Amino acid sequence: RGESYSPPTLTISERSLPESSAGAVILIFKSGSSIVEPADLNDQRVFFGFNSAEISKDAENNLLGQALYMKNHEDVKIQIAGNCDERGSTEYNLALGARRANAAKSVIVKDGIDSKRISTISYGKERPLVKGTGEKVWKMNRNATTTVK
Repeated sequence: RGESYSPPTLTISERSLPESSAGAVILIFKSGSSIVEPADLNDQRVFFGFNSAEISKDAENNLLGQALYMKNHEDVKIQIAGNCDERGSTEYNLALGARRANAAKSVIVKDGIDSKRISTISYGKERPLVKGTGEKVWKMNRNATTTVK
């Protein structure tokens, strides 16, 4: 909400990595958070709170991992789609989805990726990840989803 983003300070440290991280690039930061470069950007998702486009720490780490992937794959262009749960009007949710997609894009751009490589779109509540109703479903549908273009 008007706050500027600054990438965390990098600290080099040796740690044992789980087998599932084979081939991944992992950066460990002073705060204890880690940035993992995903094997692929398709269907990478970050999640949001109710009625919010605020980027959580987990979402920030995911998006910084996506930025790392894009730095290592300079030909990749992505689209970030903002999505909402079923509550609220179509118009309201389209606007909220746009804010979510743009918030996610902002983190990646501020980490050094050219904004021309990232397009955004809002689907509002029109393309739910999970069908149904209730908080467990709504929580999954409040997301920004990355796909390679």
